[in-house]
Amino acid sequence: MIREKETNARKLFTVDINADLVIAGGGLSGVCGAITAARAGLKVILIQDRPVLGGNSSSEIRLWVLGATSHMGNNNRWAREGGVIDELLVENCYRNPEGNPLIFDTILLEKVVTEKNITLLLNTAVYELEKQYENEIASLTAFCSQNSTKYNLFAPLFCDASGDGIIGFLSGAAFRIGAESKDEFGEKFAPSKEYGELLGHSIYFYTKDTGKPVKFVPPAFALDDITKIPRYKSFNAREYGSKLWWIEYGGRLDTVHETETIKWELWKVVYGVWNYIKNSGHFPESETLTLEWVGSIPGKRESRRFEGDYLLKQQDIVEQRIHADAVAYGGWSIDLHPADGVFSEKPGCNQWHSKGIYQIPFRCLYSKNISNLFLAGRIISATHVAFGSSRVMATGAYTGQAIAHAAKICRQHGIKPKELLASGHISQLQLALQRDGHFIPAIHQKEEADLAQQAVLFASSEFKLQDIPANGDWEVLHESLAQMLPAQPGLLPSIRIGIKTISATTIEIELRKSSKPGNHTPDMLIATKTQYLVEGEEEVHLAFDYDVRDHEYLYLCVRKNDKASIRRSLQRMTGILCLFNTVNKAVSNNGYQHPTEDIGVDAFEFWCPKRRPDGQNIALQLSKALQAFSIENIRNGINRPVNQPNAWVADLKETRPSIGLQWQKEQSLKTVVVSFDTDFDHPMENVLILQPETIMPFCVQDYEIRNDKEEIIYQKKGNYQTRNVITFAKPIRTSQLKFTFSRAHENVPVAIFEIRCYQE
Repeated sequence: MIREKETNARKLFTVDINADLVIAGGGLSGVCGAITAARAGLKVILIQDRPVLGGNSSSEIRLWVLGATSHMGNNNRWAREGGVIDELLVENCYRNPEGNPLIFDTILLEKVVTEKNITLLLNTAVYELEKQYENEIASLTAFCSQNSTKYNLFAPLFCDASGDGIIGFLSGAAFRIGAESKDEFGEKFAPSKEYGELLGHSIYFYTKDTGKPVKFVPPAFALDDITKIPRYKSFNAREYGSKLWWIEYGGRLDTVHETETIKWELWKVVYGVWNYIKNSGHFPESETLTLEWVGSIPGKRESRRFEGDYLLKQQDIVEQRIHADAVAYGGWSIDLHPADGVFSEKPGCNQWHSKGIYQIPFRCLYSKNISNLFLAGRIISATHVAFGSSRVMATGAYTGQAIAHAAKICRQHGIKPKELLASGHISQLQLALQRDGHFIPAIHQKEEADLAQQAVLFASSEFKLQDIPANGDWEVLHESLAQMLPAQPGLLPSIRIGIKTISATTIEIELRKSSKPGNHTPDMLIATKTQYLVEGEEEVHLAFDYDVRDHEYLYLCVRKNDKASIRRSLQRMTGILCLFNTVNKAVSNNGYQHPTEDIGVDAFEFWCPKRRPDGQNIALQLSKALQAFSIENIRNGINRPVNQPNAWVADLKETRPSIGLQWQKEQSLKTVVVSFDTDFDHPMENVLILQPETIMPFCVQDYEIRNDKEEIIYQKKGNYQTRNVITFAKPIRTSQLKFTFSRAHENVPVAIFEIRCYQE
């Protein structure tokens, strides 16, 4: 028995912890930053004030994770973020294709707790800090309500990934709230006071069908007049409540200190909406539905944005400006919401896309006046307009990963974040990120430490694109479509396609390209051909006489015609896609982006793929094969399609193709990294949207590695991840590595993006 006598006061039980890096915030930016830093060898403390990880993606809020892929509704091809955030989404797709948010919680927790270098503190909130100097943080103080423990956390480096920026706020870091004027940075999309300067919070709800009648008696606080919501006629029972992101409120309030007030208003709305659906009589299909879950905390969009040495601006996004210190990228639309949210007469969002992905510079990821404070997630240094794009979770996670490697370099050299830039270590940071599977647009460096760069490469075969077989169905051209083709320098071969018509007609066929290398917006017309077709099936011969100057994607665009059908193919290949000039309302894609006034964004068409099993390639034949799938691609420093597939692809006839690396003398190999194709074009939303496969069809599942004595030194079965990092218990001494892969699908050839080899 424990019995204590009365006393004047007691102190909390206190624990002191030291680390290399303290990260506040267990959303995806904090989680990905912590895992990346831990794997890089840093001791990390990850503090989360909630009982689970994931922030807005957790089961407490249940917002799907998205970034540059934008539901496959923009022109950003192969844009899913790499590194740890890719690993998490691929893992979730494999384990949880139904999109159960509770399963996603477990994946995040598992990935964090299995890293021995991470100390995880759940239910722990930072409330105080100490400084060593005026501009340098010495320690944080946090409290865990579940074990009634105070923590003093010491580190030379800190990262604020908390969403509201609690470390930055307490430390005195410069920050902004609200929208800049149009004049401050020349941002033409800057909102008016009438539209509002802040995005609000949202609360989601889930319903389920019980199979029997269920009644609903609303709580007394439920909104009783549904017509107060201008878009109340948009509510329906089909979406089970879970996709109503526009139940939003709070943009006119203090989105930090009035969050509880905002939450109560959102609860009123949610229960009022459900009362309307259940009891208005307008939704008879809701008779057997019950309210299964309502969020207990709101999902926050915007509060503080902290100032770094550079503020990301609208022009950086739209013009896709190049930064020498680029360490991440974004690609979500510039997505602003009316401050009045669900009570606004305006649409729930105002989205404008750029023609491609844009760079995020390192200067946006640290405080300009607190020397040892990194910034991650939605609080990075950006204007309100640029924040409208950079705020989404996968982009935030990417910034967390970049910070993790920056912290490692700072610890190695005994420097602060700002000094990393000034002392010329940006190239080292970019190389470390690329080694981790972290793609940075327009930054492609080959690594001297990678022994694959010194090897002679060989392959059992290389895929040559001369025909895409006509083994699929005919598809009526209800919408325009475009076949992407990876062209190489020289005269473009002539093309033959099969078209079938129900009556005589003419059809327009265009050859297009992107006006900017690295983009996949086919906004530049090269040539147009008008083809007259008689009734029936016909082979159309297309010779464009176009001289290709560099590696680039060309787009064979066939314009819509309801009288015509085009032959499809069952064959799918890495780096090859068929696109459609279609509509995706989820991301304000109406087929064409056409701003009605000068708001500083471009007008262009949207050409997007369809989710499998749809979106098959066009069947075609080329007069000469396109040879864009060379074995040399595995060491060119680019691990996804950009201007070309950037992959070695085997001949489709081979069921067990092989490639190898050979050195003039014996090497000592400790680590081998192999990068597979898990379809970077697929967004892999973690909740709500059912995934078509658990393993991407392009991904090699089974393979083996042999040494120069033909001995198997590594074997893998059932792979589904993008990157396989193979670390041998003892260094392998060999003058050759031979990889043999098993083809997983009859109509998909084996493909490899990258192989790296290291002595350590």
